[in-house]
Amino acid sequence: MPTDDDIRSLFRDAAAKTTPRSIDTGRVIRRSKRRHVGLQAATGGATALAVVGITVASVTGVRGLLPAPATLDSASDFAAPESEGSAIKRAPAEKLNLCGGALAEVAPAESGLVLSMEFPASAAIGQSVTGQVTMTNTGAARVSGTTAATPAVTLSRNGLVLWHSNGPMIAMAAIVDLEPGASMTYQAAFEPVSCTVEDDSAEAFSDDLPTVPAGDYQISAAIDFLPENGSAQLVTGGTSTIRLD
Repeated sequence: MPTDDDIRSLFRDAAAKTTPRSIDTGRVIRRSKRRHVGLQAATGGATALAVVGITVASVTGVRGLLPAPATLDSASDFAAPESEGSAIKRAPAEKLNLCGGALAEVAPAESGLVLSMEFPASAAIGQSVTGQVTMTNTGAARVSGTTAATPAVTLSRNGLVLWHSNGPMIAMAAIVDLEPGASMTYQAAFEPVSCTVEDDSAEAFSDDLPTVPAGDYQISAAIDFLPENGSAQLVTGGTSTIRLD
């Protein structure tokens, strides 16, 4: 398992060789619905990382709008065992919630970064649902580092995971540089289908997963943040309800 220094070096090398630019990440997501994103984009030594320019805007009062997640006794409560000295001692964002399992409850990121979602209040069953995930610095200090190009999104109902982001990774990284109260926005999407434990053993979900029945569902997001100095952090936020018909 690479260390934080190894991962940080890959991100910096990519940033030095690539001119930051804006891209249509929504188009990328539509072309690769079942993406596999997270710190694996940084650990694939043969993969060239592209740096994504993300819009930064000032946001205030976000902390009061988001419910605080319940706290785990420790991150290792849901992480797979890893060797001593490993940089990440918990599940990465794309493995946080697995098919058929309970929706994970995670302690807030020590950096003060929090995710919130903007998806439609209702959507039709049978097609991808697109929206935005906003990461806000609710802390008192500037935060800088890198994240994956898009967050991992989870569809759940009554606390049980029905679907989560999966499949081929998008080999890009997003630069984070947020003053207190500032935010950055990612494009995101999810599929209104239901997966099983067996589906998680495959490289990507099949195209014929059963659609979920009409009703109210919850969506949530998570993303791995690698600060310029310090250990990798898992950034999450509250859930958002969507009606699927």
